[in-house]
Amino acid sequence: MSLLNDEMNAVNQLIGKRMASENAPRIPEVTKHLVDAGGKRLRPLLTLAAAKICGYDGPYHIHLAATVEFIHTATLLHDDVVDESAQRRGRPTANLLWDNQSSVLVGDYLFSRSFQLMVETGNLRVLDILANASATIAEGEVLQLTAAQNLKTSEDTYFKVIRGKTAALFSAATQVGGVIANAPENHIEALFDYGDALGISFQIVDDLLDYSGVAASLGKNIGDDFRERKLTLPVIKAVANATPDEKQFWERVIEKGKQSDGDLETALSLLDKYNCLEDTKEQAIAYASQAKSALTNIPDSELKDILLELADFVVSRAV
Repeated sequence: MSLLNDEMNAVNQLIGKRMASENAPRIPEVTKHLVDAGGKRLRPLLTLAAAKICGYDGPYHIHLAATVEFIHTATLLHDDVVDESAQRRGRPTANLLWDNQSSVLVGDYLFSRSFQLMVETGNLRVLDILANASATIAEGEVLQLTAAQNLKTSEDTYFKVIRGKTAALFSAATQVGGVIANAPENHIEALFDYGDALGISFQIVDDLLDYSGVAASLGKNIGDDFRERKLTLPVIKAVANATPDEKQFWERVIEKGKQSDGDLETALSLLDKYNCLEDTKEQAIAYASQAKSALTNIPDSELKDILLELADFVVSRAV
C-alpha cells in the first residue's frame, strides 16, 4: 500500500478541508467522529489504484477518491439511523452521540459535497457513473427494507440487495479511476467487473462475520444482524433447509421479532447444522476469485498486485 501513501495523504487532506463548515459546526463534529474512528479507506484506495494502473498523472483521482469516501460516509450515517445502531467501528454511532436529525442532515451534506467534488473533475461520464451509483445504493437499501424480515426472500434477492447497497460503490470507485485516465474501454470494463465482484465478496464476508467473527475486530457485537432481524445469506440458507419446527423459530425471531434469551445460540446451532457459514464463506471466496480473474487483461504491475491482494484480504477476514 506504500505506493499510494502520498495520494492517500492528499485524499485525507481534501476530505478534512471539504467536510468543514463555518456556518454549522455540528457538521465537522459529526464527520470528524466517523473519520477518527478509522476504517479501511478501501473505496478511495480502489479509485487511486485504478487510476494509476491506467497511467493517470493528473490531479483529479484525488477528488474522485474523496468523492467515493464521502458517499460511503453519508450512507453509513443514514444506515445507522435506519438500523437504530448504537456502535460503528467500535465506537458509539453519531445518531447515539447526537441525534437522528444530525446524522441524516450531515449525511445529506456529505452527499452534496461529493457532487461538488465530482463536478470539479469536468468529466461528465464520471458524474454519470457516480450519480448512478448513489441512486443504486439508495435503491438497494430500500429493497433491503422490504426483504430483510421476509422469510420468502431468496438468495437472488439478497444478491440484488448487496449488489446495490455495497458493490455499486466498489464498482463505481474502480470504474471512474479508469475513466478519468482515459483508459481503453476493455480496461474500464475489467475494473468495473473487479469492483463489482469485490464488493459482493466484501458484503458476504461482513454478513458472515456477524455470526462467526470476533466482536473486537468487527467494531460491533456478534449477532447484531440477528437482533436487528436482518435476513442475510447464512440465515437465508438455514431457512431454505428448515424443518417445520425450525421454520416456526425463524418466523418468531425474524418476522415477528419476538426474541428471547438463548435464541441467538439456537440460530447459531441451526446455521451449523446446515453448514450455512461454510457455504457462505465459499461463495465469498468464489466472488473474490472472480474479482481477481477480471483483471487478467490488465497489464501486470505493483498496483495490480495490490488489487489482487485486496481480494485476498477481503476473504481472509472470514478464515
